[in-house]
Amino acid sequence: MVNLSEEKVQHILSALQKIEYGSLLITIHEGEITQVDSTVKNRFLKPKSNQLNRKVNY
Repeated sequence: MVNLSEEKVQHILSALQKIEYGSLLITIHEGEITQVDSTVKNRFLKPKSNQLNRKVNY
């Protein structure tokens, strides 16, 4: 069973609130949280008008 301190819980919750797209990896060693890694993904979507105006040549 993992030993959770209030400090660790708050750190994890804070990291979760900052991520819109991405992942949070919690590393546990011998029942203790030893590391929290967050990966944030930035997505750049194309405007829909560009997709509609493309010509397809066959």
